[in-house]
Amino acid sequence: MFSELLRGVRVIDLTQNVAGPFCTQILGDFGADVIKIERPGVGDDTRGWTPRVAGESAAFLAYNRNKRSACVDFASADGARLVAELAKGADVFIHSLKPGSAEQRGLGFDALRLANPRLVYCAISAFGETGPLAQLPGYDPLMQAFTGIMSVMGNEGDDPVRVSLPIIDMGTGMWSALGIFAALMSREKTGEGALVNASLLESGMSWMTIVVAGYLACGKLPLKMGSAMAMTAPYELFHASDGLVFIAAGNDRLYRKVCEALAAPELADDPRFLTNAHRVENRPALREAIESRTRARTSADLVAAMRKAGTPCSEMNDIGQAVRSEQVSAMGMVAPLPTALIPGLKVVPLPLRMDGQRVGQLTPPPLLGADTEAVLGEIGCSNEHLADLRRRGIVG
Repeated sequence: MFSELLRGVRVIDLTQNVAGPFCTQILGDFGADVIKIERPGVGDDTRGWTPRVAGESAAFLAYNRNKRSACVDFASADGARLVAELAKGADVFIHSLKPGSAEQRGLGFDALRLANPRLVYCAISAFGETGPLAQLPGYDPLMQAFTGIMSVMGNEGDDPVRVSLPIIDMGTGMWSALGIFAALMSREKTGEGALVNASLLESGMSWMTIVVAGYLACGKLPLKMGSAMAMTAPYELFHASDGLVFIAAGNDRLYRKVCEALAAPELADDPRFLTNAHRVENRPALREAIESRTRARTSADLVAAMRKAGTPCSEMNDIGQAVRSEQVSAMGMVAPLPTALIPGLKVVPLPLRMDGQRVGQLTPPPLLGADTEAVLGEIGCSNEHLADLRRRGIVG
């Protein structure tokens, strides 16, 4: 049921890379008919990214299931008119063009809603729609630098490092999808569409909410703390004899359980560590005291002891260990999605369950231009017209 929540909702998707495609993949997972408009002969930039599997980009495969691909050069006047025609029968229109670019092509919100007042229009940008930097391009790592995310990553004394995952892009995709869902709900009441704006800048600042709150409260810049957390201790990675273990004691009760698991009751009553405030103030001494004990035990032994005592903890997995773990398997977070070219393809599905069932349909990411003829045929393009458009390079 929930995987068909958006059945009958048509989405015209002009986005590429990660943020927009992740948004429309979410919509497709909920059953929307997503028509991905790509450049003839080139397609989404991620189609050229590495690594590749059977000639297909892993990045493209990760963000583009449940879509149809139509190749239209909307930079040309004829191509833009085709896209505008598609938008007349759509429920959602989404792009990640530089502010003003869609308007220059006749694909702005005001122009499209004249022909389709029920259209939900989503524009994704780098720095937002207004302000002195609005016209600048931006990518996830660049925005991690601008919003200060990099400044709090890594170890004290080292250069800033980025979060190696596209958290700003994916966050922007999630916020865009949430805004589109809200606009569709509003349309049920008002009968009218809406303009949804999202940006990498806003998403980056949103991820920094707790750090910004701390800075505004005390005026002090946060330190880079590696795996640790400024607000509580112990709450970081510790060395075992054969690896690393993350131990998380978010309150005084859990700290005593850590001491129990370490067979170190003296640490529970040490006046330096009695409360969280004491432990944060004396973090170096606390770390030394705990690690002098963890280094004598294997990671498996520590994890077993911590979990038996009721302390949140985890072994330090690499990606291979994570995807092969029994828990990830039990939760169904690596799902098969075979394609004609890659029969063994597996993907990470939508991380939601509703009424006990995994949400999200799974159809393979499309080959470039696989659906051009079908999509344009739905707006009345004849075979002769399509042949002429192909000859002129407007569609592919």
